[in-house]
Amino acid sequence: MKALVITPTYNEKENIERLVGAVLRQSDSIELLIIDDNSPDGTGVIVEGLMQSEPRLHIIKRAGKMGLGSAYVAGFKYALGKDYDFIMEMDADFSHNPDDIPRLLEAAQENDLVIGSRYCCGINIINWPIERLLISYFASKYVRIITGMPIKDPTGGFKCFRRKVLEAIDLDNIHSEGYSFQIEMNYKAWLKQFRLKEISIVFTERVDGHSKMSKKIVYEAAWMVWKLRLMALLKAL
Repeated sequence: MKALVITPTYNEKENIERLVGAVLRQSDSIELLIIDDNSPDGTGVIVEGLMQSEPRLHIIKRAGKMGLGSAYVAGFKYALGKDYDFIMEMDADFSHNPDDIPRLLEAAQENDLVIGSRYCCGINIINWPIERLLISYFASKYVRIITGMPIKDPTGGFKCFRRKVLEAIDLDNIHSEGYSFQIEMNYKAWLKQFRLKEISIVFTERVDGHSKMSKKIVYEAAWMVWKLRLMALLKAL
């Protein structure tokens, strides 16, 4: 079993060295790919320095801030060009606990897409203001109602794909970003009848650095749900 954790970065110098160590110590079979969007704070330079002594650490450097969705698509294509069995998404800011990686990989032995869920067992979020929590929680319900997906946390970004899921999805036809990217990937995997599983995680708001969330990302996700539903209906006609 060989797994690749993909982590997009933009100005994560406060977290990156600690993150690399925390991810790679989980197992010798785990590798880490950083997708850095030319971080002005030198995140990419730090990663390249760490790579000198760590063969399981890799980087894709991009020209500028190009978005979360395209970063993951670049990472997925990198993974499919290698011999990885499992491909994971994870944030760089420790909102996702690296110690949960083995739990996701274990669940992926019997499932095709495993989602680290903030909402499958109550609400497990630390340090979010109530307004943001309510928006996220009810947005998840909104997505579930419109799409019909049996997923309580469709916008979560901590997940593990079996290789065959990414091979079955047309990655060149993925153009969404942020929350809507997560929804789109889940929806396409669900439509193809892959086995989806949520496992409970505790999500902790970042301590260092700045959140990348914006109103544009939220609006895009709200419209993407209807677009995905309409496309699915048209194909079924």
